[in-house]
Amino acid sequence: MALKCGIIGITSVGKTTIFNCISNTRGEINTFGTGIKANLGVIQVPDRRLYELEKHQPTERIVHTTVDIVDIPGLVRGQGDSSGARLLGEIRNTDALIHVLRCFDDDNLPHIDGSVDPVRDLENVEFELQVKDVESVVKKIQRLERAAKTGDKEARHGIEILNLYREHLENFQNASTLDLRPEDRKYVDDIFLLTMKPVLYVCNVDESSAIDGNGYVDAVKKYLSSRTTVPLVIAGALEAEIANLTEESDRMEFLEASGLAEPGVNKLVRAAYEMLSLLTFFTVGPKEIRAWTITAGMTAPQAAGVIHSDLERGFIRAEVMKYDDFIRLGSEHACREAGKLSVEGKSYVVDDGDILHIRFNV
Repeated sequence: MALKCGIIGITSVGKTTIFNCISNTRGEINTFGTGIKANLGVIQVPDRRLYELEKHQPTERIVHTTVDIVDIPGLVRGQGDSSGARLLGEIRNTDALIHVLRCFDDDNLPHIDGSVDPVRDLENVEFELQVKDVESVVKKIQRLERAAKTGDKEARHGIEILNLYREHLENFQNASTLDLRPEDRKYVDDIFLLTMKPVLYVCNVDESSAIDGNGYVDAVKKYLSSRTTVPLVIAGALEAEIANLTEESDRMEFLEASGLAEPGVNKLVRAAYEMLSLLTFFTVGPKEIRAWTITAGMTAPQAAGVIHSDLERGFIRAEVMKYDDFIRLGSEHACREAGKLSVEGKSYVVDDGDILHIRFNV
């Protein structure tokens, strides 16, 4: 399954710098305002387990799972022109958002509002998204009102639910925080509300604050405390320097010298997976060892469908080995002999790290 994350924030917060240090492409950094074109890239999801598997099953190639990443130009208050509509459209097409907040001082990079205040910036961006969501909700209400006039009870109930969303949004709250029965959320499923998307907050700090953060980070943490979410702290400029190093050994040496245990991309991807309830399974063979991304709770046929639709359509069974068993025992044959290879049917729910071999017939 293709996961798409959008990087959002106001202009000059370091969004493109962070995009450049986690993506396979490089976006142009604009220090004089907001652009109108999004940068598109792909993150190769780091997973050391692939190389551990290769130690026991030599293979021609290793294929990481990937995440599509979109660096969306900085939002500006009241940006209601066509460029603003395009930017909001880019956000609508994502599965999750990475909201970058400026938590550093730099006299050479003036803040668009004259001072650094990440909480204010967060509120401003969310306000723009809330305004757009109110517009979407009102349009849906108007459509349902026509059906309600004919006596459609379902439309009437939909209007009631949508009015709850409108009131919630107009009180400067995100749609995702409205407490409703799951079955009532269907009334907004087709309008893809921007503030319904899961958000990962990233505090972009200077190098000296990379480990312990700073006062700006503390303010963001305090503001977000009621949302049960903890922002990530990443030194974007430092991470970009590390990402520009071609040798893995040089990158690790730079990280250690900076007091960091791992690159920021690792923390970002891990947090995004947790936020979206994603997990990874593997296919292992002499031609290829590959990682695949699925949503937690998917069954074996659904996981097979991520590989190819024919595998789901003609699914017969899945031969399953656990990653830890395969590494401990050293081969598929050893797992089979030890009773650690199971044959599972259509109701089997795939676990993180499962090694699958799909049997199918079409």
